[in-house]
This record gives sequence, structure tokens and C-alpha cells, in this order.
Amino acid sequence: MPMIESGVAKYALSSEGESGDHHLVRCSPSGVLVVAIDGIGHGTEAATAAKMAVSFLESDPEEPIISLVEQCHEKLRSTRGAVLSIASIDPTQGRMTWLGVGNVQGVLVRANAREGYTQEVLLLRAGVLGRQLPPLQAAVLPIEPGDTLFFATDGIRSEFAESLSSRENPQRAADRILKEYGAGNDDALVLVTRLTGIHR
Repeated sequence: MPMIESGVAKYALSSEGESGDHHLVRCSPSGVLVVAIDGIGHGTEAATAAKMAVSFLESDPEEPIISLVEQCHEKLRSTRGAVLSIASIDPTQGRMTWLGVGNVQGVLVRANAREGYTQEVLLLRAGVLGRQLPPLQAAVLPIEPGDTLFFATDGIRSEFAESLSSRENPQRAADRILKEYGAGNDDALVLVTRLTGIHR
């Protein structure tokens, strides 16, 4: 089983009471599924869409992520929709497959950077699950123990990526990013996941 550390920090607009931003970190024998989801809008309807997406995605975490996202899109047709970024980490193969639909930012920070490339940024494709799904193409990256994945919904200002380190404790990093870069005018979620090793 993969060994991970993760941390999450959330903010809900006080006028709405319930956040439309949700997350999933699910370990299985084949790896780790990491997802950050932003239900469209705010409040109960946004939360309903996001929670429906989480419920579906955690039901079969070993499914290839393109298939998962396509099926999730169909499941959300009865809701106002959601955007997400999703990553599947296979530590035994040393790779991570990820994709994003909408505007949930994704950054992978490398613990042992080679040739100065310390960060990989997720390419986001315009669309909304449940409404309009863009052509899906996942990117595959090598990943090693110590590498850290950051997902942040659009309630977090994009310049958060300039402050990232692979050495900061994941929960402290999530709390700090929310405090320093939260916009305050939208639901917000920061999800930080570090691969620490593999149980053989």
C-alpha cells in the first residue's frame, strides 16, 4: 500500500453555511486517488453536486481517471454541475496521471528537482461536469517519494503556487495557503498530498 501524508483546509462563505468545495483522498492496493471538486455556485446546491461527485469517485478508485471523469459527468447531469482536478498516483510504477476540468489549480512540487524543474503545473481544460465535458487528455508524470501535490479551488488566489515547498508539513501548508491566499469572496479548498513511500 502507498504511504501518504495529506492535509486539507476549507473555507465556506458565511452567508451560505455549507461549502460547495469537497475533496477525496482514497488509497487502494494499486495507488492513491486524489480529487478536489468545486460545485458550481455556492450553498446547498453546489455542495450536493460536489458530494455526489465524491460519492461516485470513491466507489471505484482504481478505474482509469478518464473513464472516471466521463462517468462522473453523466452522474452530475441532474445537478448544477462541478469542476474538478483529479490525480491517480501509482507509486510502484513511479508515475502520476492527472487531469483538470474547469479551474481547480494543480501543482506538483518535486522533492529532488533535476535541472531546476521544481514544479509541474496541471493543464486545465474549460468545461463543467454535468453540463459540458471537454475532450479529455490526461498527462502522465514521473513521481517519487517526497513529491507533493497541491490542489486549490478558485477561492484561492493563483499566486499561491509561488510559495510552495515539498518540505512543509501538508496540513500546515494547507492552513497557511488558505490563510495567506484565500480570496474571502468564494468557497475555498486547499488539498495537499505527499507521497512518502510504499509498503511492500
